[in-house]
Amino acid sequence: MDARNKDPQKLVNATAEKLSEMKELVPPAWSKFAKTGTSKQRNPDSQNWWSVRAASILRRIYIDGPVGTSRLRTVYGSRKHRGTQREHFYKASGAVIRKMLQQLESAGMIKKVDKPKKGRLITSKGQKFLDNLAKTV
Repeated sequence: MDARNKDPQKLVNATAEKLSEMKELVPPAWSKFAKTGTSKQRNPDSQNWWSVRAASILRRIYIDGPVGTSRLRTVYGSRKHRGTQREHFYKASGAVIRKMLQQLESAGMIKKVDKPKKGRLITSKGQKFLDNLAKTV
């Protein structure tokens, strides 16, 4: 059974637990102070938000095929409350997503591709990792 057919919340939480144990996925020092996007007013409350977002990004790459930073910024973006003006959509933080992609790439879970589309694609190691977790969830 592959990871596409499982409950996303359960799979992401299980993946985040496993990713937090990996030495390649260590949150940088600035992650304590970083917001996840311009539409957010404060930084995340959760202590393990870095590994949860990385797990979510890994799942999103598994499902959507080659994806780049810009497309992931759009996926994780949200509407910003602007007072009396209408709400407006803003993309998520590119630095956070870019750093997570680099860390997942150094862990061997994803790789850069240029064809058929430019972006990041899941490797066989990453696919096996998610499929094994999907079986246990």
